[in-house]
Amino acid sequence: MKASLILRHKDVSPEGWMTEVTIWRVPQPVTPCTHLFKYSLVLIVNDERVIGFDNERGKGDHYHKYDNEMPYSFTGLEQLADDFIKEVEKWKIEH
Repeated sequence: MKASLILRHKDVSPEGWMTEVTIWRVPQPVTPCTHLFKYSLVLIVNDERVIGFDNERGKGDHYHKYDNEMPYSFTGLEQLADDFIKEVEKWKIEH
């Protein structure tokens, strides 16, 4: 089985910030993850990532807030989307 694209979506706001979501179903977990998804959800402002959730090989599930990288407990795609939206909404309120 090859990797299959589940979702790819990019949105640019009138204010100039951008969200981009890419989710793949993969045949083998991305080490050290145990689930079968490869994902990247990101908010970019002025060409800089300010919020990001991803599971890079070797790092596993984690998220970025500005320059900070923290572990992320992946429980499913719906929760991942909810967590990303919540962080983006918090950023919008703060800015």
